[in-house]
Formats: sequence, structure tokens, C-alpha cells
Amino acid sequence: MKIGELAAKTGVAPRLLRYYEEVGILTPFRSPNGYRTYGEPAIDRVHQIRELLEVGLTTEMIREVLPCLESAEGEAHARECPDAKDLEGLRRQLTSIKRRIDVLQRNQRAIEAYLRFQEDAEAPVPTTADGVMVLVGE
Repeated sequence: MKIGELAAKTGVAPRLLRYYEEVGILTPFRSPNGYRTYGEPAIDRVHQIRELLEVGLTTEMIREVLPCLESAEGEAHARECPDAKDLEGLRRQLTSIKRRIDVLQRNQRAIEAYLRFQEDAEAPVPTTADGVMVLVGE
């Protein structure tokens, strides 16, 4: 797919995709006429880049960790992982990510409880055929 199609599928502007290429975190194929072309895996790569940027990683950090993230099931192989230039920065970002996950999980549980409460409140009251309310548990 060409850069415009990748942009449409990911919601990321072509200019930003070119920047990702420039900093070395997205690599297109080049057709004989020089056009950038991308395979389907580029869609996931762009989404992953966006997610890493959203949690605070810099493009430099992303360039360092992407080869490791591509390993199967997150098991990094030393030969695929370049030496990190900012281990302390990555540790801070990891702590921040864990904190955000905890907050999101708490919020998820709270919203689920709220929805259960609302759904229970909306549940029809059991009645007999003549419209008399049935009391449960008595």
C-alpha cells in the first residue's frame, strides 16, 4: 500500500509517517519508481509507535526498543536488542506505564460496577399475571 493508504488506515498524516521513516522507526519498501510502499504489518507498527509515544517514550527510545518488542511474545533476544542509551529514562517510562495501567484498571472496575448497578436498577420488577409485584427472598 502507498503512504496515503497507510495514513488512511492508521489515522496518521503522511507527513508524520515520513518523519517516522526519517528517524528510523518505520521502514517502507521502495518501488522501482521510488514510491514508498508498505506491507500490512506497517499498520500494526504505526499503531504501536503511536501508543509508545502516547505513554511518553521519545522516538529515540522507540527506535531502541522496537527490535525487542518485535520478538515473539515479548521475549527479547540479546542480538536483536541494541544497547539502550537511556536506561533510566526507560525505567521511568515503565513506571509511568504501570501507574497508568493501575489507574485504568481501577476505573474499569468502577465503571463496570456502576453499569451493573444501573442495569440492576433498570431490570423489570417481577410480577404475577395479574400485575402483583413478586417479592424475591420472602
